[in-house]
Amino acid sequence: MDFMNSVLIIGSGGREHAILKALLRSDRALCMYAYPGNPGMERDGCMLVDREIKSWNDLADWASENEIDLTIVGPEAPLVDGVVDIFRKENLTIFGPTKAAAEIEGSKAFAKDLMKKYGIPTADFSIFDNKESALSFVHEKGAPVVVKVSGLAGGKGAIVCDTIEEAEKSLAEIFDDKRFGEAGTRVVIEEKMIGEEASVFVITDGKKYRILPVSQDHKAVGDGDTGPNTGGMGAYAPAPLVDDKLLLQIEKEIIKPVLKAMELEGRKYQGLLYYGIMVTSDGPKVVEFNCRFGDPETQAVLPLVSCDWYEMFKSCANGKMTASSWTINPGYCVSVILASKGYPGTFEKGKVITGIEETEREKSNVDIYHSGTALNNQEQLVTNGGRVLAVSAWDETLEKAIKIAYQAVDGIDFEGKHYRRDIAAKGLARIQRTESSSGKLEKQVNSR
Repeated sequence: MDFMNSVLIIGSGGREHAILKALLRSDRALCMYAYPGNPGMERDGCMLVDREIKSWNDLADWASENEIDLTIVGPEAPLVDGVVDIFRKENLTIFGPTKAAAEIEGSKAFAKDLMKKYGIPTADFSIFDNKESALSFVHEKGAPVVVKVSGLAGGKGAIVCDTIEEAEKSLAEIFDDKRFGEAGTRVVIEEKMIGEEASVFVITDGKKYRILPVSQDHKAVGDGDTGPNTGGMGAYAPAPLVDDKLLLQIEKEIIKPVLKAMELEGRKYQGLLYYGIMVTSDGPKVVEFNCRFGDPETQAVLPLVSCDWYEMFKSCANGKMTASSWTINPGYCVSVILASKGYPGTFEKGKVITGIEETEREKSNVDIYHSGTALNNQEQLVTNGGRVLAVSAWDETLEKAIKIAYQAVDGIDFEGKHYRRDIAAKGLARIQRTESSSGKLEKQVNSR
């Protein structure tokens, strides 16, 4: 029997399920664990940590006792809490940034100051510790502005304010109502950038790095980007918004300078750094950073990359990136989130889910990732979160990938199922416009 490498994944959502599936696609023999994990991960052969865990120290002790070769951290909160530092003290290999490096997401104020110091393009901004000075700034500057809480807010801490009244209301909710708790003790107020957003994932050992296929998220709950923002209702990759020329510019002006800046600040970044990029008429600018894979972008990006992910994660964690193989597969991947009725507001749990196994059997180029699921007393799979499942499909063209994804969506059912029907529509329209322009140009050339 081949030697089994043991891996622990920290997290319980679709992102972590996608990381698991990516690891399992390699030829390497792996023994997989998750904390806390989810039913989908368990169904795919991942064992759940069977001990009560009260702290990250407890989990590190469990990892030591079970001789875990590699730990991969999915969500941002453990990283900002310093889980990497705790595991390293126990001489455990763990993929993710240190507490000091994770501050690039944990504190928007830190991230903005870093970009200002090193000349990295981003929106003009000011930082405030109290409502009065923030209000004074807004009245002086005028609207529109974006008000952001500095700390972690589950992807919901940025409020676009098109009027002064909206800014006043947002600041009252942050400082007076404590809507975001400790995350809102400081705010960043910045200019509203006009453009289209893209998600750029960079995996790095602190010096060397690889750029994954660029993706595009859909944050609003409703079609046409209507309604309140969510943690993400779907994503696709690669996003035609960022062509090779633009990606080179992003790499030169943003990716490399940020990694260098973090090293110079004594916060060498090892792990996955997510660059949220706004493509404006003045060029690409940073919206914000995340110190981990995005969700749901991961579910659209990882199916497009072929490599030995165990080797990649472990070598980056050890500060010496290697990759025996690294292939970006041709084609596109589309991931559609199935959400509970009422999300991102109040929603019900415990609705029975059907059709997953049948859908996966019928379609070889479809993966279904569990985001908010559980097993009830009858061992039935039920909804257990706002975002319940991510349905990902890939094919040679974006149009085909969209079609297959929505066919798979139709095969899955639960009471109150809600999803957007326009995931990747922007990308498809852009491709069609480009093809149409190219066709017209070709006709003009041929007619000369």
